Amino acid sequence: MATGSGVALSLIRSGRATTRNDLIEVLGWSRITLARRLDELLDASIIVSVGQLDSRGGRPPETFAVNADAGLLLAVDIGGSHTRLAITDLTSTLLAEDEADIGLNEGPTEIFEWAGQVFDYMLRSMGKERRDVVGIGVGVPGPVDVATGRLASPQVYPEWDGVLVREYFKTRYDHAVFAVDRDVNVMALAEARKWPAEEPNLVVVKAGIGLGLGFVTDGRVYRGARGGAGDVSCPTLGGDRLQRLEEVASGAVLRARLLERGYTVRTSADIVELARQGDQTTLSLIEETAAIIGQTLADVVGLLNPEAVIIGGNLAQSGDPFLLPIRQAIFDGARDFATRGLVVEPSRLGHAAGVTGASLLAQDALFEPGRISRMTRTGTTK
Repeated sequence: MATGSGVALSLIRSGRATTRNDLIEVLGWSRITLARRLDELLDASIIVSVGQLDSRGGRPPETFAVNADAGLLLAVDIGGSHTRLAITDLTSTLLAEDEADIGLNEGPTEIFEWAGQVFDYMLRSMGKERRDVVGIGVGVPGPVDVATGRLASPQVYPEWDGVLVREYFKTRYDHAVFAVDRDVNVMALAEARKWPAEEPNLVVVKAGIGLGLGFVTDGRVYRGARGGAGDVSCPTLGGDRLQRLEEVASGAVLRARLLERGYTVRTSADIVELARQGDQTTLSLIEETAAIIGQTLADVVGLLNPEAVIIGGNLAQSGDPFLLPIRQAIFDGARDFATRGLVVEPSRLGHAAGVTGASLLAQDALFEPGRISRMTRTGTTK
């Protein structure tokens, strides 16, 4: 059985075991072995003693937690037309945020150069430096090969085909741990950690200019063999062949239909603003798009039997005109057994879901048990 310090850290991070007695009970280690591993984590400033729990008698037990102030994480959530950035502590608490209407069509060089400049500015504003950054997490709208960290091909925009995102951060943060994943998987990670059940089963939708589906099974994001899970299709409105759902029902489709009608729209936020103003054409198109998404999700619900379908992304900010047709189509289309107890609701984290998930992605890479065990055993920081 593994006895490295990284194993103990995983339990402390999850909250499953935060005292010596709890750790011994879960791990089955001797007190001497546990004491050594905790000392390694304490000496490396990875964990701290955060006080003592109340006790009915005797000495209250010492409790441990991740040292949130031991470094900073950078989070990047790239969308089809909008990108959000955040700096967090090591428990993924947001410390600084920024955003701009810059998206996939700008190309990787421009987006990551902008992100680098904004992060430099935010760090200076916090009185911090690049060397304080220990981890970076990035969400991108498209499949990522989990074995290489390279974006899959083809992407929506050819300039993103095969991109190795890590390379764009090397000149500034070569010392930091790096992780990248599909944007909806990053969002799903955040929603799963926010969910009250310990090992939830969720279907997560990110609806903006693009459209993505993410799956959480038994508390873990399911990515598939190479990172391509969630690319679903549906029949066209006319009917005799399948198209990717994103090609039929997404913010990009809505934008194109509004442009055809003489509207001036560029981003998914523009579409939401029209909906909030009560524009009937926009509302009608949103409801039609949502119904198509819901019809496809009915099959997904029947296949995976999740406890919840979480709707996020900018289009979810439209509220009921977007959410209600999705919910109705799911309950109309899926079998009663699959929908029994099913929750269909907006993201609990809202706009923060993407950057929170990107930070958690970086946090997971930073605190990977094998890495931590090696680091504390050798006294290195990599």
